[in-house]
Amino acid sequence: MKQFFLKTLLTLLLSGIFANIAAAETVRVMMETSQGNILLALNREKAPKTVDNFVQYVEDGFFNGTIFHRIIKGFMIQGGGFTSDMDKKETRNPVSNEAKNGLKNKRGSIAMARTSNPHSATAQFFINHKDNLSLDYPKPDGWGYAVFGEVIEGMDVVDRIASQPTGIKSGMRDVPTTPIVIEKVSVVK
Repeated sequence: MKQFFLKTLLTLLLSGIFANIAAAETVRVMMETSQGNILLALNREKAPKTVDNFVQYVEDGFFNGTIFHRIIKGFMIQGGGFTSDMDKKETRNPVSNEAKNGLKNKRGSIAMARTSNPHSATAQFFINHKDNLSLDYPKPDGWGYAVFGEVIEGMDVVDRIASQPTGIKSGMRDVPTTPIVIEKVSVVK
């Protein structure tokens, strides 16, 4: 009886510890936009460097007042780098590409935007409007676009943003004709 009690107690303690560890691996982030709110679940277990990078930008207030500056319906919505005046924000150093983490560029996933250099992602991100598995690792250059989380509430907002009319502004294509502002981004405790 005593051994059963100790075994049960140990099982309960370990399951509680592992539940807390799993919870710590997911970071929830609320993105308040001029089109509505998007709740994200970031996967620290699969993309630790990318999530920590993104969360640091969130905690610094970097994304507040930026816009979704590139929208392609049926592909993705991209933000996190420009103000409404199309001024590019100064960023920290790039983060290592974690595209080999097994997460897929499926509808509703959030991934890091980058240049042709696979290790050039800083603050800009995109939310996939459809499954974009051609962006997954491995690509011909040996890399992909690092997915680090997903939308858990607010895909209707993503759809609304993706449906906005776009044009050319400051030499950039696919810019919404009416700015879609990321008003505030915060970690949900």
